[in-house]
Amino acid sequence: MNKTEYKKTLLNRVKRIEGQVKGIERMIEEEEFCGDILMQISAARSALNKVGGIILENYAKKCIVQKQNLLDQSDDALDELIDIILKYTK
Repeated sequence: MNKTEYKKTLLNRVKRIEGQVKGIERMIEEEEFCGDILMQISAARSALNKVGGIILENYAKKCIVQKQNLLDQSDDALDELIDIILKYTK
């Protein structure tokens, strides 16, 4: 996937998540069943995790390789990737 397609894919996913969050807001305002609201929150969280996973995969496949080529210090690049993964999964 080229950079333009990658960006478009991410933006489309984020816009859908935005719609989900607005739907959750509406559900709260209309005092809908708590179980339904929680299910929508779970779906939005899952969608955000998917976007994060796509970005993390791209970072691991492309950014680290580019940085490694520039710095020729694979340990530093790997340490940075591990640090990002740990922060992302908190």
